[in-house]
Amino acid sequence: MSNTIMINKRIIGDNHRPFVTAEIGINHEGNINKAKQMIKDAHNAGAECVKFQSHVIDDEMIPAAKTVIPGNSKESIYTIMERCSLNESEEIELKKYVESLGMIYLCTPFSRAAADRLEKMGVSAYKIGSGECNNYPLIKHIASFGKPIILSTGMNDIKSISKSVKIFENASIKYALLHCTSIYPTPYDRVRLGALNILRKKFPKAVLGLSDHSIGNYTCFAAVTLGASILEKHFTSNKKWPGPDNAMSITSKELNDLITGCNAIHMALGGKKEILKEEKPTINFAYACVVSTKTIKKGNILTKENIWTKRPGTGEIKAEYYEKILGKKTNKDIPNNTHLKWNQIEK
Repeated sequence: MSNTIMINKRIIGDNHRPFVTAEIGINHEGNINKAKQMIKDAHNAGAECVKFQSHVIDDEMIPAAKTVIPGNSKESIYTIMERCSLNESEEIELKKYVESLGMIYLCTPFSRAAADRLEKMGVSAYKIGSGECNNYPLIKHIASFGKPIILSTGMNDIKSISKSVKIFENASIKYALLHCTSIYPTPYDRVRLGALNILRKKFPKAVLGLSDHSIGNYTCFAAVTLGASILEKHFTSNKKWPGPDNAMSITSKELNDLITGCNAIHMALGGKKEILKEEKPTINFAYACVVSTKTIKKGNILTKENIWTKRPGTGEIKAEYYEKILGKKTNKDIPNNTHLKWNQIEK
């Protein structure tokens, strides 16, 4: 079964090069100029997609969130999002800037109002974060738009993911599931890439990917070999900038390495074990063939004392036939240190 989704004419899924998303998220800290710099830096690194987060605070949280502090921060989630949220006109401006560079704009809505804003903006697809994976009312609302959805699945198990998938399938929309571990940063022994195989088995219609919070690109590279078609990493222009996600984000150089590496790994996958025609020039010098190790007269017996295997591989009798011709008689004189030919040996 070949599973694909399409975003802005970009086909994502089986047999297509990996889709790498640079997750700018809230690394801009509410500063649109920082956001534009990160867009430009991602573009220069070769990114085809950048992703943001849309936060409409009043529709997303109640005041009680002011007492909840994320593990990778020293301030409340309410305070962070209040500072880092962009207004509608700013989000429209960023979308236009992204698309002016020929890139795909994605954004994660964290509320119904944010989803409605993005729909009004004309986004081509939706990314839903792990925290909303079991927010079925919001997922059903977003699915009603009829556009492709990429869903991160951190903090959720197969049972809760299945309910979201049912919503997607009832709405007849294309979808992707990203394995994710919601620990910031994620220790390598908590990444659990084996989950990709489980997701493939449980959800055969899904395009698979990895939303990765570990340090560096190692786990993304490994995920490509396990069939991940979408790779998402937090991105920043400067890891020293303030913000809870900046320290674990990748920079332009790392993003370029991620894109280049994922494409290279994708091209290297598949195939079967056979001799390629392009290997022939190497065969010509690397193979060994049966050669004479002394002058052999017509009627002599071929023995270990007068024949052996040596390079180059341009002779008629390859090394694999050495044992087969031992004990055979020659029907012609054979000079020393030359390739043997089949017509020099009695049948």
